[in-house]
Amino acid sequence: MPSNLGGRRFVLGLYAALVTVAGVAGFLTGTFVSDLSAPRFLFLIPFPPTPLGFAAYGALTLALVLGLPLVLVIFVSERIDDEAV
Repeated sequence: MPSNLGGRRFVLGLYAALVTVAGVAGFLTGTFVSDLSAPRFLFLIPFPPTPLGFAAYGALTLALVLGLPLVLVIFVSERIDDEAV
């Protein structure tokens, strides 16, 4: 079990790091690029064209794009029967 927990911690840490990098990239984009239009999260929710708006948009978008497949992998991996294989 300890190796499974260590692997899960690594994946979740990597996930958090990637979401953080996306937020920082969004913040830097909003800071240094001018004349940006307002991003819309899921084509519905408008964010302001400010550094914080782009940081939130980048972090939330990547969290959703990476988080959904990660949740599905966790769901399947917990329910797979290793003895049956």
